[in-house]
Amino acid sequence: MDLFEHQAKELFAEYGIPVPRGVVAHTVDEARAAAEELTGRVVVKAQVKTGGRGKAGGVKLASDAPDAEQKATEILGMDIKGHTVHKVLVEEASAIAEEYYFSFLLDRANRTFLAICSAAGGMDIEEVAHTAPDKVAKVPVSPLTGVDREHAREIAKAGGLPEAALDGAADLIEKLWAVFVDEDATLVEVNPMILTADGEVKALDGKVTLDDNAGFRQAEHEGYADKAAEDPLEARAKEKDLNYVKLDGSVGIIGNGAGLVMSTLDVVAYAGEQFGGQKPANFLDIGGGASAEVMANGLEIVLSDPSVKSVFVNVFGGITACDAVANGIVSAFKLLDERGETVTHPLVVRLDGNNATLGRQILSDAALSGVELVDTMDDAAKRAAELAAVGA
Repeated sequence: MDLFEHQAKELFAEYGIPVPRGVVAHTVDEARAAAEELTGRVVVKAQVKTGGRGKAGGVKLASDAPDAEQKATEILGMDIKGHTVHKVLVEEASAIAEEYYFSFLLDRANRTFLAICSAAGGMDIEEVAHTAPDKVAKVPVSPLTGVDREHAREIAKAGGLPEAALDGAADLIEKLWAVFVDEDATLVEVNPMILTADGEVKALDGKVTLDDNAGFRQAEHEGYADKAAEDPLEARAKEKDLNYVKLDGSVGIIGNGAGLVMSTLDVVAYAGEQFGGQKPANFLDIGGGASAEVMANGLEIVLSDPSVKSVFVNVFGGITACDAVANGIVSAFKLLDERGETVTHPLVVRLDGNNATLGRQILSDAALSGVELVDTMDDAAKRAAELAAVGA
Protein backbone atom coordinates (compact mmCIF):
# COMPACT_ATOMS: atom_id res chain seq x y z
CA MET A 1 0.00 0.00 0.00
CA ASP A 2 1.38 3.38 -1.04
CA LEU A 3 0.87 6.30 1.33
CA PHE A 4 0.05 9.87 0.42
CA GLU A 5 2.82 12.35 1.13
CA HIS A 6 1.01 13.80 4.14
CA GLN A 7 0.54 10.30 5.58
CA ALA A 8 4.23 9.51 5.10
CA LYS A 9 5.21 12.71 6.88
CA GLU A 10 2.81 12.05 9.74
CA LEU A 11 4.51 8.68 10.11
CA PHE A 12 7.96 10.30 9.92
CA ALA A 13 7.02 12.77 12.64
CA GLU A 14 6.08 9.90 14.96
CA TYR A 15 9.68 8.73 14.71
CA GLY A 16 11.13 12.19 15.39
CA ILE A 17 12.09 12.91 11.78
CA PRO A 18 12.05 16.67 11.07
CA VAL A 19 9.32 17.63 8.57
CA PRO A 20 7.78 21.03 7.73
CA ARG A 21 4.48 21.93 9.39
CA GLY A 22 1.55 21.25 7.11
CA VAL A 23 -2.23 20.99 6.95
CA VAL A 24 -4.31 18.82 4.60
CA ALA A 25 -7.09 20.65 2.70
CA HIS A 26 -9.89 19.18 0.59
CA THR A 27 -11.37 22.50 -0.58
CA VAL A 28 -10.05 25.92 -1.55
CA ASP A 29 -11.58 27.38 1.61
CA GLU A 30 -9.73 24.85 3.73
CA ALA A 31 -6.53 25.66 1.84
CA ARG A 32 -6.91 29.36 2.61
CA ALA A 33 -7.61 28.61 6.29
CA ALA A 34 -4.54 26.35 6.43
CA ALA A 35 -2.34 29.09 4.97
CA GLU A 36 -3.71 31.58 7.49
CA GLU A 37 -2.88 29.15 10.29
CA LEU A 38 0.67 28.57 9.05
CA THR A 39 1.26 32.28 8.20
CA GLY A 40 3.82 33.53 5.70
CA ARG A 41 4.77 31.76 2.49
CA VAL A 42 3.40 28.27 1.96
CA VAL A 43 3.64 25.50 -0.62
CA VAL A 44 0.44 23.96 -1.97
CA LYS A 45 1.12 20.33 -2.95
CA ALA A 46 -1.19 17.93 -4.78
CA GLN A 47 -1.75 14.70 -2.86
CA VAL A 48 -1.68 11.85 -5.36
CA LYS A 49 0.06 8.50 -5.28
CA THR A 50 2.40 9.11 -8.18
CA GLY A 51 5.62 10.94 -8.89
CA GLY A 52 6.25 13.92 -11.14
CA ARG A 53 3.84 16.26 -9.36
CA GLY A 54 6.19 19.22 -9.57
CA LYS A 55 6.75 18.92 -13.32
CA ALA A 56 3.00 18.49 -13.83
CA GLY A 57 2.21 21.74 -12.01
CA GLY A 58 0.95 20.04 -8.86
CA VAL A 59 3.31 21.86 -6.49
CA LYS A 60 3.05 25.65 -6.25
CA LEU A 61 4.52 28.31 -3.96
CA ALA A 62 2.03 30.79 -2.49
CA SER A 63 2.98 34.12 -0.94
CA ASP A 64 -0.02 34.40 1.42
CA ALA A 65 -3.47 32.96 2.22
CA PRO A 66 -5.34 34.48 -0.78
CA ASP A 67 -2.58 33.23 -3.07
CA ALA A 68 -2.80 29.77 -1.47
CA GLU A 69 -6.52 29.76 -2.19
CA GLN A 70 -5.81 30.59 -5.84
CA LYS A 71 -3.11 27.91 -6.11
CA ALA A 72 -5.44 25.33 -4.54
CA THR A 73 -8.11 26.29 -7.11
CA GLU A 74 -5.62 25.51 -9.87
CA ILE A 75 -4.49 22.19 -8.37
CA LEU A 76 -7.65 20.60 -6.96
CA GLY A 77 -9.33 18.51 -9.63
CA MET A 78 -6.34 18.41 -11.96
CA ASP A 79 -5.19 15.13 -13.48
CA ILE A 80 -1.64 13.96 -12.81
CA LYS A 81 -0.71 10.78 -14.67
CA GLY A 82 -4.25 9.49 -14.43
CA HIS A 83 -4.68 10.46 -10.76
CA THR A 84 -7.28 13.12 -9.91
CA VAL A 85 -6.27 15.53 -7.14
CA HIS A 86 -8.88 15.48 -4.37
CA LYS A 87 -6.78 17.07 -1.63
CA VAL A 88 -3.70 19.22 -1.16
CA LEU A 89 -1.07 19.60 1.53
CA VAL A 90 -0.56 23.23 2.50
CA GLU A 91 2.88 23.38 4.01
CA GLU A 92 5.14 26.08 5.41
CA ALA A 93 7.81 27.11 2.90
CA SER A 94 11.37 26.04 3.73
CA ALA A 95 14.58 28.01 3.19
CA ILE A 96 16.40 25.42 1.08
CA ALA A 97 20.18 25.60 0.91
CA GLU A 98 20.73 22.20 -0.77
CA GLU A 99 18.68 19.21 -1.90
CA TYR A 100 19.62 15.54 -1.52
CA TYR A 101 18.04 12.16 -2.21
CA PHE A 102 17.66 9.20 0.13
CA SER A 103 15.75 5.91 0.24
CA PHE A 104 15.64 2.46 1.80
CA LEU A 105 14.16 -0.29 -0.32
CA LEU A 106 13.86 -4.04 -0.60
CA ASP A 107 16.53 -5.45 -2.94
CA ARG A 108 14.72 -8.56 -4.13
CA ALA A 109 17.41 -9.63 -6.59
CA ASN A 110 20.07 -9.86 -3.88
CA ARG A 111 17.69 -10.79 -1.06
CA THR A 112 18.70 -7.92 1.15
CA PHE A 113 17.96 -4.24 1.75
CA LEU A 114 19.45 -1.30 -0.08
CA ALA A 115 20.14 2.29 0.88
CA ILE A 116 20.36 4.82 -1.96
CA CYS A 117 21.83 8.24 -1.29
CA SER A 118 22.85 11.15 -3.49
CA ALA A 119 23.85 14.76 -3.05
CA ALA A 120 22.10 15.45 -6.37
CA GLY A 121 18.51 15.17 -5.14
CA GLY A 122 15.38 16.91 -6.42
CA MET A 123 13.08 16.57 -9.41
CA ASP A 124 15.81 15.36 -11.77
CA ILE A 125 17.17 12.50 -9.65
CA GLU A 126 16.04 9.91 -12.23
CA GLU A 127 18.06 11.70 -14.91
CA VAL A 128 21.07 11.91 -12.58
CA ALA A 129 20.87 8.17 -11.90
CA HIS A 130 20.79 7.53 -15.65
CA THR A 131 23.45 9.97 -16.87
CA ALA A 132 25.77 10.13 -13.84
CA PRO A 133 25.36 6.90 -11.85
CA ASP A 134 28.60 7.61 -9.98
CA LYS A 135 26.74 10.39 -8.14
CA VAL A 136 24.24 7.91 -6.69
CA ALA A 137 25.52 5.65 -3.91
CA LYS A 138 23.88 2.23 -3.52
CA VAL A 139 24.81 0.69 -0.18
CA PRO A 140 23.63 -2.84 0.77
CA VAL A 141 22.16 -3.10 4.25
CA SER A 142 22.21 -6.36 6.17
CA PRO A 143 18.89 -7.23 7.82
CA LEU A 144 20.92 -8.70 10.69
CA THR A 145 22.93 -5.60 11.58
CA GLY A 146 20.63 -2.86 10.26
CA VAL A 147 21.59 0.82 10.37
CA ASP A 148 22.94 2.61 13.43
CA ARG A 149 24.18 6.19 13.60
CA GLU A 150 27.70 5.30 12.46
CA HIS A 151 26.48 3.31 9.47
CA ALA A 152 24.00 6.05 8.62
CA ARG A 153 26.83 8.58 8.53
CA GLU A 154 28.85 6.29 6.23
CA ILE A 155 25.89 6.06 3.85
CA ALA A 156 25.54 9.85 3.81
CA LYS A 157 29.26 10.26 3.07
CA ALA A 158 29.05 7.66 0.30
CA GLY A 159 26.26 9.73 -1.25
CA GLY A 160 28.54 12.76 -1.37
CA LEU A 161 26.70 14.85 1.21
CA PRO A 162 28.77 17.79 2.52
CA GLU A 163 30.22 17.90 6.02
CA ALA A 164 27.65 20.48 7.11
CA ALA A 165 24.83 18.01 6.47
CA LEU A 166 26.37 14.76 7.72
CA ASP A 167 25.24 14.85 11.35
CA GLY A 168 21.68 15.85 10.53
CA ALA A 169 21.49 13.38 7.65
CA ALA A 170 22.85 10.53 9.80
CA ASP A 171 20.19 11.22 12.42
CA LEU A 172 17.44 11.31 9.79
CA ILE A 173 18.69 8.16 8.02
CA GLU A 174 18.88 6.21 11.28
CA LYS A 175 15.28 7.14 12.06
CA LEU A 176 14.15 6.31 8.53
CA TRP A 177 15.58 2.83 9.06
CA ALA A 178 13.41 2.49 12.15
CA VAL A 179 10.37 3.46 10.06
CA PHE A 180 11.37 0.99 7.35
CA VAL A 181 11.75 -1.95 9.75
CA ASP A 182 9.13 -1.23 12.40
CA GLU A 183 6.37 -0.45 9.89
CA ASP A 184 7.14 -3.37 7.55
CA ALA A 185 7.80 -1.06 4.60
CA THR A 186 9.21 -2.09 1.24
CA LEU A 187 10.14 1.50 0.36
CA VAL A 188 10.90 4.64 2.37
CA GLU A 189 11.99 7.57 0.20
CA VAL A 190 12.79 11.22 0.85
CA ASN A 191 13.24 13.41 -2.22
CA PRO A 192 14.30 15.95 -1.51
CA MET A 193 15.98 15.64 1.82
CA ILE A 194 17.08 19.23 2.39
CA LEU A 195 19.69 21.21 4.23
CA THR A 196 18.02 24.43 5.34
CA ALA A 197 19.65 27.84 5.48
CA ASP A 198 20.08 27.47 9.25
CA GLY A 199 21.78 24.06 8.95
CA GLU A 200 18.88 21.70 9.71
CA VAL A 201 18.31 18.53 7.67
CA LYS A 202 14.62 17.87 6.93
CA ALA A 203 12.40 15.52 4.95
CA LEU A 204 10.76 17.93 2.53
CA ASP A 205 8.88 15.12 0.81
CA GLY A 206 8.05 11.56 1.73
CA LYS A 207 7.09 8.38 -0.02
CA VAL A 208 6.31 5.15 1.84
CA THR A 209 5.12 1.79 0.56
CA LEU A 210 3.87 -0.64 3.22
CA ASP A 211 3.86 -4.40 2.78
CA ASP A 212 0.22 -5.56 2.74
CA ASN A 213 1.41 -9.07 3.63
CA ALA A 214 2.38 -7.74 7.06
CA GLY A 215 -1.12 -6.43 7.71
CA PHE A 216 -1.82 -9.14 10.28
CA ARG A 217 0.71 -7.51 12.63
CA GLN A 218 0.16 -3.90 11.55
CA ALA A 219 -3.54 -3.39 12.28
CA GLU A 220 -3.12 0.38 12.50
CA HIS A 221 -2.12 0.49 8.83
CA GLU A 222 -5.78 -0.01 7.89
CA GLY A 223 -6.25 3.66 8.72
CA TYR A 224 -3.98 4.61 5.82
CA ALA A 225 -6.16 2.90 3.21
CA ASP A 226 -7.66 5.19 0.58
CA LYS A 227 -11.23 3.93 0.79
CA ALA A 228 -12.52 6.41 -1.79
CA ALA A 229 -10.19 5.05 -4.47
CA GLU A 230 -10.70 1.38 -3.65
CA ASP A 231 -12.65 -0.69 -6.14
CA PRO A 232 -15.92 -1.83 -4.47
CA LEU A 233 -15.51 -5.42 -5.66
CA GLU A 234 -11.92 -5.56 -4.44
CA ALA A 235 -13.05 -4.19 -1.09
CA ARG A 236 -15.75 -6.86 -0.77
CA ALA A 237 -13.28 -9.58 -1.77
CA LYS A 238 -10.81 -8.34 0.83
CA GLU A 239 -13.49 -8.62 3.51
CA LYS A 240 -13.90 -12.27 2.51
CA ASP A 241 -10.11 -12.86 2.54
CA LEU A 242 -10.00 -13.47 -1.22
CA ASN A 243 -7.03 -12.57 -3.42
CA TYR A 244 -8.99 -10.64 -6.06
CA VAL A 245 -7.98 -7.96 -8.55
CA LYS A 246 -10.50 -6.33 -10.86
CA LEU A 247 -9.57 -6.21 -14.56
CA ASP A 248 -11.45 -4.87 -17.58
CA GLY A 249 -12.49 -8.00 -19.47
CA SER A 250 -15.54 -10.26 -19.70
CA VAL A 251 -14.26 -13.70 -18.63
CA GLY A 252 -14.32 -14.26 -14.89
CA ILE A 253 -11.30 -16.23 -13.64
CA ILE A 254 -11.11 -18.51 -10.59
CA GLY A 255 -8.03 -20.65 -9.96
CA ASN A 256 -5.97 -22.20 -7.20
CA GLY A 257 -2.47 -20.77 -6.99
CA ALA A 258 -1.19 -17.40 -8.12
CA GLY A 259 1.06 -18.88 -10.81
CA LEU A 260 -1.77 -20.89 -12.36
CA VAL A 261 -4.11 -17.91 -12.29
CA MET A 262 -1.51 -15.68 -13.96
CA SER A 263 -1.06 -18.28 -16.70
CA THR A 264 -4.83 -18.50 -17.07
CA LEU A 265 -5.05 -14.76 -17.67
CA ASP A 266 -2.56 -15.06 -20.53
CA VAL A 267 -4.26 -18.08 -22.10
CA VAL A 268 -7.71 -16.45 -21.93
CA ALA A 269 -6.42 -13.21 -23.43
CA TYR A 270 -4.81 -15.14 -26.28
CA ALA A 271 -7.91 -17.28 -26.92
CA GLY A 272 -10.15 -14.21 -26.70
CA GLU A 273 -8.53 -12.67 -29.76
CA GLN A 274 -10.56 -15.13 -31.87
CA PHE A 275 -13.82 -13.90 -30.34
CA GLY A 276 -13.82 -10.15 -30.61
CA GLY A 277 -11.00 -9.51 -28.16
CA GLN A 278 -12.51 -11.06 -25.02
CA LYS A 279 -10.24 -10.59 -22.00
CA PRO A 280 -10.01 -11.73 -18.36
CA ALA A 281 -12.31 -9.80 -16.03
CA ASN A 282 -10.33 -10.45 -12.89
CA PHE A 283 -7.58 -12.24 -11.03
CA LEU A 284 -8.93 -14.51 -8.28
CA ASP A 285 -6.77 -17.03 -6.44
CA ILE A 286 -8.78 -19.19 -4.03
CA GLY A 287 -5.57 -20.74 -2.71
CA GLY A 288 -5.18 -24.30 -1.58
CA GLY A 289 -8.55 -24.76 0.11
CA ALA A 290 -11.53 -24.79 -2.22
CA SER A 291 -14.18 -25.24 0.47
CA ALA A 292 -17.82 -24.66 -0.39
CA GLU A 293 -17.77 -21.29 1.36
CA VAL A 294 -14.57 -20.16 -0.37
CA MET A 295 -15.88 -21.23 -3.77
CA ALA A 296 -19.26 -19.60 -3.11
CA ASN A 297 -17.63 -16.36 -2.05
CA GLY A 298 -15.39 -16.45 -5.10
CA LEU A 299 -18.28 -17.03 -7.48
CA GLU A 300 -20.32 -14.35 -5.75
CA ILE A 301 -17.57 -11.74 -6.17
CA VAL A 302 -16.80 -12.68 -9.78
CA LEU A 303 -20.46 -12.72 -10.81
CA SER A 304 -21.10 -9.39 -9.08
CA ASP A 305 -19.07 -7.77 -11.83
CA PRO A 306 -21.61 -6.71 -14.51
CA SER A 307 -18.97 -7.02 -17.21
CA VAL A 308 -18.55 -10.77 -16.60
CA LYS A 309 -20.32 -12.91 -19.24
CA SER A 310 -18.73 -16.29 -18.50
CA VAL A 311 -16.56 -17.85 -15.79
CA PHE A 312 -13.51 -20.09 -16.17
CA VAL A 313 -12.66 -22.23 -13.12
CA ASN A 314 -9.15 -23.59 -13.65
CA VAL A 315 -7.89 -25.97 -10.96
CA PHE A 316 -4.84 -28.19 -10.70
CA GLY A 317 -5.33 -30.60 -7.82
CA GLY A 318 -2.43 -30.93 -5.45
CA ILE A 319 -2.72 -30.97 -1.69
CA THR A 320 -6.36 -30.07 -2.26
CA ALA A 321 -7.65 -32.82 -4.55
CA CYS A 322 -9.95 -32.19 -7.51
CA ASP A 323 -12.82 -34.12 -5.93
CA ALA A 324 -12.76 -31.66 -3.01
CA VAL A 325 -12.85 -28.78 -5.50
CA ALA A 326 -15.74 -30.38 -7.39
CA ASN A 327 -17.68 -30.87 -4.17
CA GLY A 328 -16.92 -27.25 -3.35
CA ILE A 329 -18.42 -26.10 -6.67
CA VAL A 330 -21.57 -28.23 -6.16
CA SER A 331 -22.00 -26.93 -2.62
CA ALA A 332 -21.29 -23.37 -3.77
CA PHE A 333 -24.16 -23.55 -6.25
CA LYS A 334 -26.48 -24.66 -3.42
CA LEU A 335 -25.23 -21.93 -1.08
CA LEU A 336 -25.67 -19.23 -3.70
CA ASP A 337 -29.12 -20.53 -4.53
CA GLU A 338 -30.05 -20.33 -0.83
CA ARG A 339 -28.79 -16.73 -0.79
CA GLY A 340 -31.04 -15.91 -3.73
CA GLU A 341 -28.03 -15.55 -6.02
CA THR A 342 -28.59 -18.43 -8.41
CA VAL A 343 -25.75 -18.84 -10.92
CA THR A 344 -27.03 -18.01 -14.39
CA HIS A 345 -23.73 -17.43 -16.20
CA PRO A 346 -22.02 -20.26 -18.10
CA LEU A 347 -19.22 -21.88 -16.09
CA VAL A 348 -16.33 -23.64 -17.82
CA VAL A 349 -14.42 -25.98 -15.49
CA ARG A 350 -11.06 -27.58 -16.13
CA LEU A 351 -9.82 -30.03 -13.50
CA ASP A 352 -6.41 -31.68 -13.65
CA GLY A 353 -4.03 -33.32 -11.22
CA ASN A 354 -4.88 -35.19 -8.02
CA ASN A 355 -8.23 -37.05 -8.29
CA ALA A 356 -9.16 -35.17 -11.48
CA THR A 357 -11.21 -38.08 -12.87
CA LEU A 358 -13.26 -38.33 -9.69
CA GLY A 359 -13.74 -34.57 -9.64
CA ARG A 360 -15.08 -34.55 -13.19
CA GLN A 361 -17.43 -37.41 -12.35
CA ILE A 362 -18.83 -35.51 -9.36
CA LEU A 363 -19.60 -32.48 -11.54
CA SER A 364 -21.08 -34.64 -14.29
CA ASP A 365 -23.37 -36.39 -11.83
CA ALA A 366 -24.45 -33.08 -10.31
CA ALA A 367 -25.60 -31.83 -13.74
CA LEU A 368 -25.32 -28.20 -12.66
CA SER A 369 -27.01 -25.77 -15.03
CA GLY A 370 -24.56 -23.93 -17.27
CA VAL A 371 -21.48 -25.91 -16.15
CA GLU A 372 -19.28 -27.34 -18.89
CA LEU A 373 -16.29 -29.64 -18.29
CA VAL A 374 -13.33 -29.19 -20.65
CA ASP A 375 -10.23 -31.37 -20.44
CA THR A 376 -7.41 -28.99 -21.38
CA MET A 377 -6.52 -25.50 -20.27
CA ASP A 378 -6.28 -24.14 -23.82
CA ASP A 379 -9.63 -25.60 -24.90
CA ALA A 380 -11.30 -24.41 -21.70
CA ALA A 381 -9.98 -20.89 -22.20
CA LYS A 382 -11.21 -20.90 -25.77
CA ARG A 383 -14.67 -22.09 -24.73
CA ALA A 384 -14.93 -19.50 -21.93
CA ALA A 385 -13.98 -16.72 -24.36
CA GLU A 386 -16.51 -18.01 -26.91
CA LEU A 387 -19.31 -18.04 -24.33
CA ALA A 388 -18.37 -14.54 -23.18
CA ALA A 389 -18.61 -13.31 -26.76
CA VAL A 390 -22.07 -14.87 -27.13
CA GLY A 391 -23.26 -13.26 -23.93
CA ALA A 392 -21.78 -9.85 -24.68
